[in-house]
Amino acid sequence: MLLYDLVAASRRVGETRSRLEKIAALASCLHSLRGEEIAIGVLFLSGETRQGKIGIGYTLLREALSIAPAPAPALELVEVDHTLDSIARTNGPGSATIRASLLTKLFAQATAEEQDFIGRLIMGELRQGALAGVMVDAVARAARLPAADVRRAAMLAGSIAPVAVAALSDGSAGLARFAVTLFQPVQPMLAQPTEDLADALAAFGAAALEWKLDGARVQIHKRGAEVRVYTRNLNDVTAAGPEIVEAVSCLPAQEIILDGEAIALRADGAPRPFQETMRRFGRKLEVHAMRAALPLSVYFFDCLWLDGQVLLDRPTQQRFDVLGQALPAALVIPRLITADVDAANAFLEDALRRGHEGIMIKSLAAPYEGGSRGSSWLKLKQAHTLDLIVLAVEWGNGRRKGWLSNLHLGARDPTTGGRVMLGKTFKGMTDEMLNWQTQTLLRLETSRDSYTVWVRPELVVEIAFNDIQASHQYPGGLALRFARVKRYRTDKNAEDADTIDTVRAIFAAQVGRRE
Repeated sequence: MLLYDLVAASRRVGETRSRLEKIAALASCLHSLRGEEIAIGVLFLSGETRQGKIGIGYTLLREALSIAPAPAPALELVEVDHTLDSIARTNGPGSATIRASLLTKLFAQATAEEQDFIGRLIMGELRQGALAGVMVDAVARAARLPAADVRRAAMLAGSIAPVAVAALSDGSAGLARFAVTLFQPVQPMLAQPTEDLADALAAFGAAALEWKLDGARVQIHKRGAEVRVYTRNLNDVTAAGPEIVEAVSCLPAQEIILDGEAIALRADGAPRPFQETMRRFGRKLEVHAMRAALPLSVYFFDCLWLDGQVLLDRPTQQRFDVLGQALPAALVIPRLITADVDAANAFLEDALRRGHEGIMIKSLAAPYEGGSRGSSWLKLKQAHTLDLIVLAVEWGNGRRKGWLSNLHLGARDPTTGGRVMLGKTFKGMTDEMLNWQTQTLLRLETSRDSYTVWVRPELVVEIAFNDIQASHQYPGGLALRFARVKRYRTDKNAEDADTIDTVRAIFAAQVGRRE
């Protein structure tokens, strides 16, 4: 396939707000892919590449974009991927010059629209609305398969690309090859925010309430003496958490897959700040010293596999029963099963008194639906918080002079793939945080004027706020009131940030309470 045809499909996806039209445009393009084009095309349309970061910065990219574009499309999709592969594999003395030469040659063969597409793809800024859920439905439509089957395969594979190859090449027989496999992490199940405990219990009836720990999500795989630890992004961090490995190694189960949370606790059992827990997963060379100074505890809340039994499709209550039998009580997250609102509120208040974020509320009948943020798991926090994307930042004044201070905050728009600005804040920042964010955001800089630095929309920050108000200042019509920084979510990608739909739902509920 010509890159031109894929770029045209990407443009059609970006130009429509209709989910169905996006799916149709993607499915039509996917149906035309052949062989190795399938994985490449799915990733390109999702704004990703097989190679990830390839050592190309904005300076080099700007130089490439200044090259006169080709008069007519001729680039093959596979050619682009092979060039990116060559750039990614180039290292050592003189590698910068070689990468620049490869990139220049690629851009000289591209039309103006293709140059723009490749540039945004390389920098991770291709956002046209082909998010994971839309792509799953598009693959299902192109392959004429049930979307639920494709979604399950993607959960098991950890990515849509290999699933698309199997579905489009071999249909249902291809999907049947994906199964729960030890040491192949599955996509984690996610939760939707809720504000009303009584409403949640009314929806579920009896529900499982659990402490919501402010830690790092971990998925553990064990076979015999071998134990591996994976993050919510499916990265292997086994070396960073020897305490987790030791806790699981002594379990009687020969094979087990567990879902849980690792957290650094104080001597009195109170949780340490999230940033302190995350320090344990960022320093591979100081594990023993960090373990002594900042030991990790681990709590598990789900069991996905036990000694050859796949538990994903079992109801939550059954998975809890298996978990309780396989693990000592000290490793299981504190939990209350109840339909009583007063008992639930008491459980919430106890969790908050202990310093935890809030509670999880889980349906007892639901299967494990990895990769989706469905309604079977809800999260209730003490205060309103949103995980937002930093779009830009302004230089500080007074004692903050020389630091990047005032953050421009945006939510994801799942319809367009863009970001919707919700306001600014400079509150809640310590000097240490100001120093860190200045260094980090300067590395993400795309442009600036004398006052503002615009950045690649990659950094996720958790923002606490009092409420949401209507606003004529911002295009989304909403703004946060009394927003302040709670923490940076370095464990999350921009695709994990909250959406404008979530913001609108909070605003609607807020208005309803006042009426």
